[in-house]
Amino acid sequence: MFERDPQAIVLSRQSILLVTAVSVGLLTLCYVLGVQVGKQSAALRESATRGSGEALQELPASIEDQLKALQGQELVKTEKIAPKMEVPKAPEVGKQDPKPEKKATKPASAEAKKDEPKWTLQLISTSDSDEAGRIAAKAKAVGFTTTTVKDKGNFKVRLVKSGPKADMDAAESKLKGQGFKTYPVKVE
Repeated sequence: MFERDPQAIVLSRQSILLVTAVSVGLLTLCYVLGVQVGKQSAALRESATRGSGEALQELPASIEDQLKALQGQELVKTEKIAPKMEVPKAPEVGKQDPKPEKKATKPASAEAKKDEPKWTLQLISTSDSDEAGRIAAKAKAVGFTTTTVKDKGNFKVRLVKSGPKADMDAAESKLKGQGFKTYPVKVE
C-alpha cells in the first residue's frame, strides 16, 4: 500500500496562482496605505513647523488687499456711529428744579478710542521653543520688544506694544522690511 507523508504539502497550479494573486493584492494595499499615511504625517509636520500667519502670506496680493480693505471698512463703520446722547427733560410748567444737576460729559473722541479694539503683531506661532526664541532675539536686535505666549502647545511670539490698527500697520511695514512675516492679532 501507498502511504502518504503527513507533513507533505500538495500544491496545485490553481492554488499557487491564488496565493500569488492574494499576496500581490495585499502588498499593493500596504503600499497605497503607506503612501497615504506618509502624506498625512508630512502635512501635519509641515503645519506644525509653519507659523499660522505664513498661510496668509501665501495668498495672492489681491486677496490680501481685499482683506485689508474689508478690515478698514469695519473700522470706519464703528467710528461713524455717534454715541447716544441723553436729551434733557424740559421742566414742567409751574415746577422749578431747586438744584439743576450737572453731568460730566466726555468728548465723543475719547469714548471712540476707549471702544476701539487694541491690536498687536504676531511674528510666529510654532511648536519649537528654540525657533520662537530665535525670532524673539531677532526682533529685539532690530528694536522691537516681544513676548512669548504658550497657547495649546504652540509658542506665539508677539510684540509687547499694542494699539490701534493704524499704528500696528506702520509697525508691520517696518518689520516686513526687516524680513519678518507678521499678522495682526486683537489684544483681549
